[in-house]
Amino acid sequence: MISDMHGGLESLIPKKNDGTETPEEEIEFRLPDVTGGIPKEHSIDLAKSFSFELPPIVKPQPQVHKHDIKEDRIFHIEPDQIDPNPHQPRRHFDEEGIRELANSIREFGILQPLIVSKVAKESEFGESVRYELIAGERRLKAAKMLGLPTIPAIIKNASPDVEKLEMAVIENIQRTDLSPIESARAMAKLQDEFGMTQREIASKLGKSRESVSNTVRLLSLPSEIQNAIGEGKVSESQGRMLLSLEDPKLQSSIFAEILKDNLTVRQLESRIRKAKGISTEPKEEQKMSPFADAETKALQEQLEEFLGTKVEVTRDGKSGKIVINFYSQEELNAVLEKFFKQNGSQPF
Repeated sequence: MISDMHGGLESLIPKKNDGTETPEEEIEFRLPDVTGGIPKEHSIDLAKSFSFELPPIVKPQPQVHKHDIKEDRIFHIEPDQIDPNPHQPRRHFDEEGIRELANSIREFGILQPLIVSKVAKESEFGESVRYELIAGERRLKAAKMLGLPTIPAIIKNASPDVEKLEMAVIENIQRTDLSPIESARAMAKLQDEFGMTQREIASKLGKSRESVSNTVRLLSLPSEIQNAIGEGKVSESQGRMLLSLEDPKLQSSIFAEILKDNLTVRQLESRIRKAKGISTEPKEEQKMSPFADAETKALQEQLEEFLGTKVEVTRDGKSGKIVINFYSQEELNAVLEKFFKQNGSQPF
C-alpha cells in the first residue's frame, strides 16, 4: 500500500498550521528519492501516478496593526461631530478674519483638511465615536458659519495629550497662526505640564533653544503687556526690549508711553537707556557722520524695525558701515536668528 512507502504519502503533505508557529519563509517540499539510481528516463512521477496534488503553500501574511495603516486619507465629517481641542494654544480668534475665511471657503472650498483624532465617548445611549480637533479651528468655525454639512479632515492616531498639543503648536506655528504670547504659552505648557526641555521643544519646532527661551520669557511681562502683544498693539521686539527692565512698574510705565506716543524701536531703545541711567548722547564720531540722505535714514529705520534693536547706518561716499546694537546675549541670539531665518538655516 501507499502508506507503507517511506512513512506514507501523508508524510509528504504539510500539516495545517494551527497558529502556534508562523513560518518565516516559504517551505520547499520534495518527494523522497525512490528512483534508486534509475536513469532519468525511467524515473517515476509519484504525484502523477497516484493522481493527487500537493496543497498550495500559502505564505503567511503580516498582521496589520493600527499604526501600519496610512492615516493621511481624507474623510468627510459632520462639523458637529468634531469637538474643540482642549489643548488649543490659540486663544484669540478674529471674528472678521473668520468671516473673510468663510467667504473664501464659499468661493473656493476648503483647500486644506482639518486634522482630528478619533475618540470614543460614553453617553446614556452607550458608546459613541466622536472626533477631537488637533488643528484647523478657524476652518471649523468658518464651516459652521456657512452651515456646511461635512468638512474634509485627516484622522491622526494621536492619543496622548502631549502629542495633540505638540501637533497643534507645530501646525499653528508653521502657518504663523499664533501670536507670540500664544506661542509662549504653548511652549511653557509643553515644558511645565509635559516635562519637555527647551532643547526638545526647539528640535520639534525647528527653532533654536535660545529662540524658545526668549519667547517663553515674554510670559514674565505684566499681563497688560502680554495682552497688548497678543492683540498686536505691541510688537514682540518691543516686548523683548521691555524685558531688559527688571522693574515691572517701570515696564508698565514705558509700555504706556509706547501706546500713547507710538514709539518706534529707536525711540523705545533711547527711552529704556534713559530709564537705566545710560547716556543717550551720540558719540563724537557719530556726530561727524550724519545721514547722507533720506534713503539711508529710511533703510536704518527698516533695519531697526526688522531686528528689534538700535541700528546705525553711516556712509562715506560709496562705502559705509552698519552697526547693530545689542544689550544682552538673548538680544544677540534674537538678531542672529532673524538673519539666519531668511535663508532657511539655524544659527545654533
